[in-house]
Amino acid sequence: MVGLTFGVRGGIREVLCLGAHSDDIEIGCGGTILELLAARRGVRVTWVVFSGNATREAEARRAAKRFLRGARSNSSVIVRKQRDGFFPSQTIEIKEFFEELKRTTQPDVIFTHYRNDRHQDHRTISDLTWNTFRNHFVLEYEIPKYDGDVGTPNLYVPVSRRMTRAKVNGICSIFKTQQGQHWFTPDLFSGVMRLRGIECCAEFAEAFYARKAVITP
Repeated sequence: MVGLTFGVRGGIREVLCLGAHSDDIEIGCGGTILELLAARRGVRVTWVVFSGNATREAEARRAAKRFLRGARSNSSVIVRKQRDGFFPSQTIEIKEFFEELKRTTQPDVIFTHYRNDRHQDHRTISDLTWNTFRNHFVLEYEIPKYDGDVGTPNLYVPVSRRMTRAKVNGICSIFKTQQGQHWFTPDLFSGVMRLRGIECCAEFAEAFYARKAVITP
């Protein structure tokens, strides 16, 4: 198993996180972001949430503030107003925003939704990520949900027990609007990470789909 070390000089300096909804980034790659920012100081993060009413926007900003402690001071959190559930009909507007991101960010790593996610909003963001950032290191994260569409990832980031606890506690304490959902429970979030940890010989982990990767000698 070959590893990528976060703290290597000249490695990850800028990260772009993309989430259709206000809790997607935290669920999909929150542990990885926490580990990255603990291992490497001075990383600039652009954190984009594409939909959210006033309440969910407030939750998104509180969560981003917690998860981005340690990020560079010029990191940014953007919450847009796309209509939840209708992203495929808003593709032109969202694509125009992606073009703006391409001009204003130079990410070493992009975290986005899994291409085969059955949620239409998630797939739209994933498709536009690849359409816009064609020569970047893109990692697709997974969101457990009713559709049963989690698959077989091929890239893992071990997450310590401390960071796993920080991720799960952060999600469950901040996103109060989701606590009526039958699936929105701490044991689900930690259970998925425990399963992915088994798959990469760790206690806990987050898993990703790396469609393309270039190794430079």
